Parts: sequence; structure tokens; C-alpha cells
Amino acid sequence: MAPQLRTAAGVTLMELMVSITLLSLLSTGMLVALRIGLNSFTRVDTRLMDNRRVAGAQRIAEQELEGLMPVVTPCGKTPMKLAFFQGEPQTMRLVSTFSLQQAWRGQPQILEIFVIPGDDGRGVRLVVNEIPYTGPLNAGQLCEGMMPDPQTGQSMPRFAPVIAGPNSFVLADKLAFCHFAYYTALPGPRLPLVWRDTWAKAGWPLAVRIDMAPLEPDPSRLQPLSVVAPIYINRSPELDYAGF
Repeated sequence: MAPQLRTAAGVTLMELMVSITLLSLLSTGMLVALRIGLNSFTRVDTRLMDNRRVAGAQRIAEQELEGLMPVVTPCGKTPMKLAFFQGEPQTMRLVSTFSLQQAWRGQPQILEIFVIPGDDGRGVRLVVNEIPYTGPLNAGQLCEGMMPDPQTGQSMPRFAPVIAGPNSFVLADKLAFCHFAYYTALPGPRLPLVWRDTWAKAGWPLAVRIDMAPLEPDPSRLQPLSVVAPIYINRSPELDYAGF
């Protein structure tokens, strides 16, 4: 009788190598696709966070200025009382009801908003210091006395210099420029309102504008824009309201 042939079922070495190669290519493709997706998600998330940071900083600046309190304090050793407000092209001091930590529910703060150089001397940054406000005497300690205004010759308060520290909060960074302007009326009847680089009048301005521009413009990102905050104050620092 002819011998019975038996067939053995199995996988050859070549087929196994081809299968392993295809599985490796599929795994590599899935890993590359996953990596590209994660990188895209990270870039989009970073861009959204930057946009939120810019929008939040501008909103904070507006709320700080709109929360200005009409505080009248003594200036240095002089007995006369003045409206507590320092308005210079790159330095501003005021008392505000808005706090960075507790928003509108917090304790009033003496705000020092000023401009300092950026990292490595590239551009500038806008920062703010917060000092808890405990009363007019506390704010008056920052006023060192009176001096004549170089432009108008009128007497104006001289404030202590501002200093950036570890607790300073950065409102805007990587700016090409940043300066302040103050909305006021010219002396005389029926004269137009104008923007001044320096506040050298009694009382408070009608509005404050912070002009700034990015150091490296990027159309794909939200850019820092000028902030204009109106000041709603009808109090005169020359009147003693405690006697009424």
C-alpha cells in the first residue's frame, strides 16, 4: 500500500517576519499620529492660555482704574491735603477698591502701576504693586512734599519712587512701548477735553488711557491693546465733606 501523506498546518518563518513588520509599521504610524495630535493640542492650549492671559490682564487693568477711590491725604510734612493720585507717563499711583487676590470683595489697595524694562533689555513690561490701604495717613506717607511743575510752574506733589519686587504682578510683558495718558479739560469755558502725559492738577482725571503695543506682533495671537478706563468721581479735594 502507498504510504499515507500527512500535511502539517503552521506558519512559515517568512510569513511571521512579514506579520511582525506590518504590526511594527502600524504601531509606528499610530504613535506618530498620536504624537502629532498631542503636539497640536499643546500648541492650541498654549495659544488659548496666552490669549486668556492677555484678555485677563487688560480686564484687570480696567477694573483697577475704574475702582479708583477719591482719597484725600496730607502730603509729607505739609498740613494741606491733596487728592491722592500720581499721574506720570510711566508711573501711576491711586487707591482702588479692586484687589488682585479678592477682586471687588477685598480690602482697598494702594496701587502702583508702572513700566520697567523687559528681560535682557528687550522691550518693557507693565507691572503693579499692591499695598493694603488702611487710611489717608497710610497713603500720605508715599508723598514726600510739594514741587513746582516744570511745564506749568504750578505746585504739585512729589511721590516716592516705585520699586519692583518679588510680589509685583506682571500685567503685560514683551511690549514695544507702554505709557499713560490722562483725560482732562483745558482751563477756561467751553474748551475741549484733551489727553495729557502728566497729571499736574488738583483732583482726578476724567479717564486714564494705557497705550501699549507688542514687541513681536503675531496675527495668530491676541495682542495687547490700549486700555481706556473712565473715572466717575464728582468729589472735590478742596472741600471738607466731613463738616456737612
